[in-house]
Amino acid sequence: MMNEKVVKLKSLLTEIYDLERAEAVLSWDQLVMMPSGGAEARGRQMALLKKLAHEKQTAPELGRLLEDLQPVADNLNSDSDDACLIKVAMRDYQKAIKVPASFMGEFAAHTAATYEAWVKAREAKNFGVVASLFGKSLEFSQQLAQFQDGYQHLADPLIDQLDEGFTVAMIRPLFAELRNRLKPLLIRIIAAQQVDDSCLKQNFSEAGQLQFGKEVITKYGFDFNRGRDDLSVHPFTTSFSIGDVRITTRIQLNNLNDALFSTLHEAGHALYEQSFASDLEGTLLANGASMGMHESQSRLWENLVGRSRGFWEHFYPRLQEIFPEQLAKVSLETFYRAINKVEPSLIRTEADEVTYNLHVMIRFELELQLLEGTLAVKDLPEAWNEAYHNYLGVVPEDHQQGVLQDIHWYGGTIGGNFQCYTLGNILSAQIFEAALATHPKIKTEITQGEFGTLRNWLTKEIYRHGRKFSASELVQRITGKSLTIEPYFKYLEDKYQEIY
Repeated sequence: MMNEKVVKLKSLLTEIYDLERAEAVLSWDQLVMMPSGGAEARGRQMALLKKLAHEKQTAPELGRLLEDLQPVADNLNSDSDDACLIKVAMRDYQKAIKVPASFMGEFAAHTAATYEAWVKAREAKNFGVVASLFGKSLEFSQQLAQFQDGYQHLADPLIDQLDEGFTVAMIRPLFAELRNRLKPLLIRIIAAQQVDDSCLKQNFSEAGQLQFGKEVITKYGFDFNRGRDDLSVHPFTTSFSIGDVRITTRIQLNNLNDALFSTLHEAGHALYEQSFASDLEGTLLANGASMGMHESQSRLWENLVGRSRGFWEHFYPRLQEIFPEQLAKVSLETFYRAINKVEPSLIRTEADEVTYNLHVMIRFELELQLLEGTLAVKDLPEAWNEAYHNYLGVVPEDHQQGVLQDIHWYGGTIGGNFQCYTLGNILSAQIFEAALATHPKIKTEITQGEFGTLRNWLTKEIYRHGRKFSASELVQRITGKSLTIEPYFKYLEDKYQEIY
């Protein structure tokens, strides 16, 4: 018979889960459907839900219950759902009680207003439109970090919130090692004969792009009975339950890459969310192990699968059927090389696999400088441009291509946002290597448009567990090793040496 206190804990946590998911519904609507006139009221509504959820998450009753359940957890199998739920709930509770509910409500209302200002700033290509609100977001972020103690750097609690166990002291040397390994590879590629990607810059109808993307992610295993694909300014994935996981796509009529690979990317997130064990529904465990682990799945399905030669051996004829005028005379080899072209560029979400992490490192370092107070908000656009010149040899023409391109700083905290993308890239290769070692037939199946073996293995090893284990614990269980850049760098070197 299930312990009555465990039953009570699950009931309390489900209330928190439902309030957070209700706020997610309002957020999705704001980003996808809501008219701009609703911004003020929407901010008030989201602030109320955030405040109510936080009050429940910090209720003394929950704290007492968790204390009572510690001996119960100690006597359970450490891998059991109940033991993991108690552990995760206690970790969240201990963090949450340090933050006032009123603060969370104020921050949520501010974030809703900042998002609307960001949309207008992007249209005007002018950071000044949102600069004052950005400055307030920075103050909120610094204060949120300061509520927590026991961290060496102000960014550490913000990083730990999304990527448990990681710190600035861990990430900086990891990024430095990767940057030092990537730089010679990029120099060799730039010195080689360049790839012609003009076939991707033609006019591709919105309907055709959406149709092809839907066909591919359906084959991946995305369940449209439990999900949607809509349009938004910045592609994203959100989940209201295991039975309602939504992705968005951004269409550029003259750039096939953007919608295609953002759709595959977001579908990777969604496959994770749709595949949690049903017993985790309504609990804190119905979430990804970390943002880095989540990104490992979006990048795995986007790049290691979706940009592979085998993938296009199967899907390219179908893409040619949808766009015969544009692609009928373009060979598979030309197309494959085009979608994998390496070229320093301005936009992170459109960046190739070799330069992508440099975009992440720029943002990571700027976040740290902002939090430390060594970079003033008014100087951010100039610092952004200087960093792009130093890292990639390019400079944005305007703020829309520069400091305004990502939603992250305008839809939440400033700090802890971007390390997950590079951690995800590294993890994606390490995990895919383990999948191939277990099932070598996966590569052959990809050339046949079949993904069941890979998806089922990922579900068994990662997806079904939700948040039961940290990302570090998962990668150790799966590969027998800690996080390492070796599989990722080998993947990049082997792939691009062949292309270039």
